[in-house]
Amino acid sequence: MSDPDNYPVPTRLDHLPSFLLTQSAMRVHRVVFDRLDAAGARGHHYRMLSALDEFGPSSQVELGRRCGLDRSDVVACIDALADRMYVRRASDPKDRRRNIVSLTRKGRDRLAELERVLTAVQDEAFAPLDADEREQLVAMLTKIIDHHVHLTSERRP
Repeated sequence: MSDPDNYPVPTRLDHLPSFLLTQSAMRVHRVVFDRLDAAGARGHHYRMLSALDEFGPSSQVELGRRCGLDRSDVVACIDALADRMYVRRASDPKDRRRNIVSLTRKGRDRLAELERVLTAVQDEAFAPLDADEREQLVAMLTKIIDHHVHLTSERRP
């Protein structure tokens, strides 16, 4: 294996799953970023629209947690989506300090567009894998994530 500048990687790194996973993630992330950028979007836009579509209207805090975004990124993302009328922000009638964000019809249409982009990206990024191998990869990655989520939850007081 070699890096983008064609420098050989030390052999001992080539056998570490953690290194290979990181290298794969960087390359796939670059492809995803480039394709979403060409579509005028960011990954967090897709995550937020998906969360609103699946879970319904949510507070900004809930959206941030569901999407794995920092508070400051949540506000910027909602601002960008609201400017394009993909989401609507309103005061929570139960607590005026909170905002409730909901998906608009235009936002649902945008989500469908981004789904098409990301489906094509999956095919491009994982072209060397057949359908069974992709399913196995998803299962293995999910298993690793679940393991670390469990470890993290055990450490919390």
